[in-house]
Amino acid sequence: MSQTLKDSLYPALQTEEPTQKDPSDPYHAIRNVLVEDGLFDAEHPSLWRIARNPFPLSRDELSFFQDLGHHLLAFYRALNRLYFESVRGHQPPWVHSYLDQGKPEALLSFARMKRFRDLVPGVIRPDVIPTEHGMTITELDSVPGGIGLTGSLGGAYEQQGYRIVGGKEGMVRGFASMIGEFVGSSPFPLAIVVSDESESYRSEMQWLANRLSREGIQATCVHPKDLEFTEGGLFLPEQYPDRAVSGLYRFYELFDLKNIPKSELVMYSVKKGKTVVTPPYKPWLEEKLAFALVHHPMLEPYWKKVLSHETIDLLRRLMPQTWVLDPSPIPATAIIPGLEVNGRTVSSWRDLEVTTQKERQYVIKPSGFSELAWGSRGVLVGHDLPQTEWSAGLQSALDSFSTTPSVLQVFHKGRQFTLEYYDEQSENWKSMTGRARLSPYYFVHGDQAELGGILATVCPKDKKIIHGMRDAIMAPCMPSQQ
Repeated sequence: MSQTLKDSLYPALQTEEPTQKDPSDPYHAIRNVLVEDGLFDAEHPSLWRIARNPFPLSRDELSFFQDLGHHLLAFYRALNRLYFESVRGHQPPWVHSYLDQGKPEALLSFARMKRFRDLVPGVIRPDVIPTEHGMTITELDSVPGGIGLTGSLGGAYEQQGYRIVGGKEGMVRGFASMIGEFVGSSPFPLAIVVSDESESYRSEMQWLANRLSREGIQATCVHPKDLEFTEGGLFLPEQYPDRAVSGLYRFYELFDLKNIPKSELVMYSVKKGKTVVTPPYKPWLEEKLAFALVHHPMLEPYWKKVLSHETIDLLRRLMPQTWVLDPSPIPATAIIPGLEVNGRTVSSWRDLEVTTQKERQYVIKPSGFSELAWGSRGVLVGHDLPQTEWSAGLQSALDSFSTTPSVLQVFHKGRQFTLEYYDEQSENWKSMTGRARLSPYYFVHGDQAELGGILATVCPKDKKIIHGMRDAIMAPCMPSQQ
């Protein structure tokens, strides 16, 4: 990132007027598109607040997001390589031990198969928080929700005359390009498989399947139980009775495999080369503790060997300092690298228990492979808790290390934005000041990670954790005029 770009990140954003006015009520026009797309229930209140305008990004901000995907793809590939080098003993063994902690041996054996060695997720979505000092990435998601929602919202606002980042077809065409290369010469159909755990996202994945079909890709959104296995592969007898499923997009978490019907048959079909699946079954690429590895001093020579200086510097600026909450005894003369409280070096996790609320500007998160590790579940914000609850939460995280490792991460406070949204009770537009999470979607095609769209989620300023909720404003992003 250039110094000019770094210094100019997040100037005051200006709202852009639409290039053409729609004489109809924009709220109902946007809402009607969402209802038609199956993402809103016309008979019930909205699941979030509809913005009057898309979320505007300056020219420098948009340039930043367009470039970010390249660096994140390089990071995923480097992380994948680090894991395998750790397994082989060429890098510290504690790396793969941390990443393997709590995972079933059968899953790890499957994931380490040679044929999958170089695979990385085909969709990359970071959660980016704009702060007063620039941007920070709170986590990376390789099984992200919001693909269909971002695509539908983009189309709805473009109908109102706005120019959306990625365009109204950016999400669908990005996904189509990614999945086309992944499946390769194998004929379709593609099954987008949504589990019960991910049921709330089924409607948007159904939207995606429908739009892919318009692009000429045979795609359908199904429940795992709809799949049937024969020696010829996986089949969807109701939709494609005579053709095996060649590609499977996995919209379910790996921790949930034991609850997914026919999951073992899916894995067997993939193992035998009858079906390809993305994201790959690689739990080490779905761990928040990967951020701790980026900052760990023992791994600095590795990162310098495999990543460019630009990528390393960018990742260390964007990814908050993160530590694995490992309860193993720490030698009396050792310290926890990089962790300080009020200028004091920390040599024991117990040092954090007695901190004041002002001193504990940290969050505790389950690292991955847990029902608590997605959707902001299981997150504890240190300065938002009384000392007794903070201490208990820290101890609980340490106690669960053997099954569900957690991380401690520096908290970065988002800057405030004021947006207009439609209030359904008063039937009028209102202003809300809140903090934003920007979620760009990158679709991997060859050595490129192309930006398909960006979803902005703005929560009221008193909310410490930013995520989709009824009080949140959700909108696609657009280039501003500055």
